[in-house]
Amino acid sequence: MIGEVATQAGLAYAFVEREVALMKRYWLWELVWIIYGIVTSLSVAFIGIAAPVISGNAVDPSTTSRFVLYLLVGTIAWRFMGLVFENIAEIIAWERWEGTIEYTFMAPVPRLTHLAGMAAGTIVRAVVFSVTTLFAVMLFIPVDLSHANALSAVTMLAVGTVAFMGLGIASAVFPMLWTEKGLQMAYIVQAVVLLVSGVYYPTSVLPTWLQALSVISPATYVIEGMRRALLDGADLSALWPLVWPALLVGVLSVPIGLRAFIAAERYAKRTGRLKRSG
Repeated sequence: MIGEVATQAGLAYAFVEREVALMKRYWLWELVWIIYGIVTSLSVAFIGIAAPVISGNAVDPSTTSRFVLYLLVGTIAWRFMGLVFENIAEIIAWERWEGTIEYTFMAPVPRLTHLAGMAAGTIVRAVVFSVTTLFAVMLFIPVDLSHANALSAVTMLAVGTVAFMGLGIASAVFPMLWTEKGLQMAYIVQAVVLLVSGVYYPTSVLPTWLQALSVISPATYVIEGMRRALLDGADLSALWPLVWPALLVGVLSVPIGLRAFIAAERYAKRTGRLKRSG
């Protein structure tokens, strides 16, 4: 049993190495996306700083600082989870682009091991991007993390990562079945989650029917929990009402997404859709 687990872990790590190799191969694109993430985060932060000027009302500096941190937490947390979602949802598209889809999907590797390795490699990429973005932003914007509870924030992000892995696996079904428009459909899912999850604003400002969608989005709970952890120093016991819904989505979405992916893979192989490029 232990030997089998070690074998599968080794196979999964091979996909992590491949993800790192792709980052090195396309390093200039990685640099582009890192710069894009930094510029986006800075733009959002400057909106917070400019709030008193835009509104025409004097605002206490501590209030402005809190507002900026509120926006930055949402922006960087979403960037992290968004990268996890995108990389997994783009598995099929990347395999077709690289011309390796037949080799990968015909290899004697359990699909769970394959996807686990891809997810782990994706997390490595997301960590590099997010840490780089955070430190770059801190060079331009004073960020007060004196009240932050790092353990609570990391735990919330870890729970959200699991949930977004499940969403990404499920969304990877679209490009597998619909070559021409599948990836666009996955991006639509991501856009809807962005809209309803309170990345830049409280979900309470949304119309009632959109608030109903925000309840089922794991990002809603993760981002709110990270804000409470980093702005107010909330511990895990205080964040439990936000942890368990996001954890529930992850526990449900990963196996459901995996079953949907395997079913779609079998269908694609049977109907000749797997290799299609147009």
